[in-house]
Amino acid sequence: MLQQTQVARVVDRLDEFLARFPTASALAGASEDDVLAAWSGLGYYRRAQNLQRAARAIVQEHGGRIPGDPELLGRLPGVGKYTAGALASMVFGHRVPTVDANIERVLLRLEGRDADETPAARSRWCWERAGELVNAAGDAGVHNEALMELGALVCTPRRPRCNACPLSRSCRARRDGRTDSIPVRAPRARRTDVFHTVARVRDAKGKLLVEQRPPDGAGLWRGLWQAPAIERGTRHASGSELSRAVGVSELVECESFVHLTTHRAVRFRVFEGVAGRGTEPARGQFRTARSIAGLGLATPHRRILLDS
Repeated sequence: MLQQTQVARVVDRLDEFLARFPTASALAGASEDDVLAAWSGLGYYRRAQNLQRAARAIVQEHGGRIPGDPELLGRLPGVGKYTAGALASMVFGHRVPTVDANIERVLLRLEGRDADETPAARSRWCWERAGELVNAAGDAGVHNEALMELGALVCTPRRPRCNACPLSRSCRARRDGRTDSIPVRAPRARRTDVFHTVARVRDAKGKLLVEQRPPDGAGLWRGLWQAPAIERGTRHASGSELSRAVGVSELVECESFVHLTTHRAVRFRVFEGVAGRGTEPARGQFRTARSIAGLGLATPHRRILLDS
């Protein structure tokens, strides 16, 4: 959950998730819909799918116990070098480094390293330096966590609290007045516009029309549920196109908004309407709001379906 998500957002969801899936076996045996529903609102839903895949590997290959060996940890789905190093050192006591964005920033500032180098070369140097430091540390897990917290709370990307830093006397970036320029910031990539034209349709009993996104392939929100939509990269579909796509006539535009992700600006245009009695939609299925609330929904579709 903490990969690319702030602690404050995770704290509100962690206990509920663990209560629902208290063991690797419980998570491995759950339906993907249940897992995605418990993850709703945290974003980057591929992480939840990988977490369940990892749980299944733990059950099938490791007898239900998370392996402590860094190499075995790194083979689990969704567990990269950083996560494997963090778990191996903090949970299992192995003397191995880990480098996240916070640790990388601390190391680069301490050494005053602002060389014009590729991201891969910079990452390689940080891992090598982190390895040297962890080998000299008394407790590898405490050392790694301390560097993470130092970067998260003190050596922040902007306006670092150098006066509160226990390493300030050794920091070359502070000595040279370069904390604002280290690390060198890559230019922020421009978000790609994506146009989603969405149908919010009720049947005669008030049930809502929903469909499930494909679980594999490229694109946003794989495997999650949504109101039926036409998605394009250049422009919105018209209301008549949407009506034909879902098999419901007389759709009326009711709202529009923009949802920002890391790489995309998803521009929503929402139409609503009522399916006539006995109408069979061309796609999707009608479900009650209560049952939809228990499905995996991306934040904008939760807004469209349940918060309207």
